[in-house]
Amino acid sequence: MKPGKKGIQRVIDATGYSWKGIQAAWKNEAAFRQEMFLLLVGVVVSSFLPVSVLEQAALIGSIILIIIVELLNSAVEAAVDRIGDEYHELSGRAKDMGSAAVFFALVLATVVWVGVIYNAVVAS
Repeated sequence: MKPGKKGIQRVIDATGYSWKGIQAAWKNEAAFRQEMFLLLVGVVVSSFLPVSVLEQAALIGSIILIIIVELLNSAVEAAVDRIGDEYHELSGRAKDMGSAAVFFALVLATVVWVGVIYNAVVAS
């Protein structure tokens, strides 16, 4: 078995693989591009809200979580699609579960945003 790379070279290689993944998601996934735009809007909007740094981190973090889950969902879809185009119950289930994970990340972000903004309005 070939020994793995260590130290800074491993970190450099891992960063390169991550960058390739981001580029692939940007090129192939409309939802990823939309969520990146949502992140940009969220960062700008949260900067103008009368919230604490921790609340702002929760707002931005909830959107980043959506992006993380979207990337994992896209990876599942790509792996399933690699197997073949024909329908299989397990393939459909895997894709549906990935989609459900994105849905719940969106629900969580909505709850966080509504809660933090409501708290900011009531507190002021």
